[in-house]
Amino acid sequence: MADVGVRPARRADVAAIADIQVRAWRQGYRDIVPEPVLAEMTGPAALPVWRERWTEAATAPPSGRHGVLVAVANDLVVGFAAYAPAEDADQDPQAAAELVALLADPVHERAGHGSRLLAATVDLLREDGCATLLTWVFEEHEAMRRFFGSAGWAPDGARRSLAFPSGGSADMIRLHTDISAP
Repeated sequence: MADVGVRPARRADVAAIADIQVRAWRQGYRDIVPEPVLAEMTGPAALPVWRERWTEAATAPPSGRHGVLVAVANDLVVGFAAYAPAEDADQDPQAAAELVALLADPVHERAGHGSRLLAATVDLLREDGCATLLTWVFEEHEAMRRFFGSAGWAPDGARRSLAFPSGGSADMIRLHTDISAP
């Protein structure tokens, strides 16, 4: 049996986090995000930018309510989650948080890493007094919607459209769950 777990991200994890983000986006968004945009966001020039951003998020978060967790299997980073206070105008950032990212390496999908990351995030935010957890997903991303739905998340009616620099857009829906009680 593999030695698996979740822990706070460290500086040494940043390269793996950025690599997982790029691989997961290439696979998960290939039918949603236009190819030129996806290529720019996941290409060789983007990787150093993502590494810099994840280094800052993991080592110097803007507040104690921001965090990055990694899923590990046999000492290998196989997924990550990032969370922050909710910034949507209709949310109280003291009571609501946003799951900004939840990605597993496509090579390690369906091994429970996403579920472990989600549970650890909920536990940390609940301890911090958070009552609601939100996330935005592409409306067309059926796999992600099914994953969150199986964990008790549901759309809350909020929608937005993500405009792409090269033209076109993709609709997003906000999902939420009550984490106030175990």
